[in-house]
Amino acid sequence: MTRTTRTIFLLLAFVLPLQVYSWGFYAHQRINRLAVFALPPEMVGFYKKHIRYITENAVNPDKRRNVVANEAPRHYIDLDMYGDSALYKLPRFWQPAVAQFTEDTLMAYGIVPWHINFMKYQLTQAFKERNLDRILRISADMGHYIADACVPLHTTSNYNGQLTGQRGIHAFWESRLPELFSDNYDYFVGPARYIEQPQLKAWDLVASAHTALDSVLYFEQQLTQEFDEEKKYSFELRSNVTTRVYSREFSEAYSNMLNGQVERQMRLAVHAVASYWYTAWVDAGQPSLGTLTNSLSPEELHRLEMEKKEYETGPHKVREEQ
Repeated sequence: MTRTTRTIFLLLAFVLPLQVYSWGFYAHQRINRLAVFALPPEMVGFYKKHIRYITENAVNPDKRRNVVANEAPRHYIDLDMYGDSALYKLPRFWQPAVAQFTEDTLMAYGIVPWHINFMKYQLTQAFKERNLDRILRISADMGHYIADACVPLHTTSNYNGQLTGQRGIHAFWESRLPELFSDNYDYFVGPARYIEQPQLKAWDLVASAHTALDSVLYFEQQLTQEFDEEKKYSFELRSNVTTRVYSREFSEAYSNMLNGQVERQMRLAVHAVASYWYTAWVDAGQPSLGTLTNSLSPEELHRLEMEKKEYETGPHKVREEQ
């Protein structure tokens, strides 16, 4: 690379930001969609009938972060803010956690494992009421939070590598890698299973993610030392905008070092989403879903339209990439 080319590259690197996603909109939608096919026969027909809704609305919780002040904490938990061994010492249930730390503290550091259990309760109630609108809305949202709990960088205050000079690693792990390689992942996860203790299962998901965190950060640091800046990043045209992204070469090397980690966490998310939906249905008494109305109510269609407008103009500032 000539000196002139290097100068242009470095200038562009400062001018153009890295592409930002969530678990990626792409990955969230894929996880929800695949979860449908892990459901038992009594449920799969209903969910397949509404698979477009379940898929497209998997990203709504991320969109709501711009308009709902208390939405962001539902997506993560900063375990390191509670000190050593927090993963094993934190109360698993909400009321004891509030009593020990206060609700303000919990909201400040994230509540994803507790919120998943709350969503499971809501979905059970929706099934009992045979409320199509709420079943679909809560199912889509719940899938999002469960998937977020499976992301290592959703378990730390260093959620975007900003504390270790690795800014951008969040979207790299949960979006760029699935975008490039997930077509080759094995998504056969087996049938959904009944979850005996949904609240504890949510913490199991967080534990699986958190124990992978060191590798996520360490391997990226190691590879960065081996790659020149111009080889670590490349540029792609997205929606007619030239955007700086992690290069395919760097991404492939990182994926190989992680040895299937992203695939494992996506598989875990797919099976967990299906299992939580199934558990909520069983706990509701296994109501027949085949006799439910096929269409969303006019009120729900109106709500979706109003939310869409709010998403586009939301005033709330949320933390950079979580």
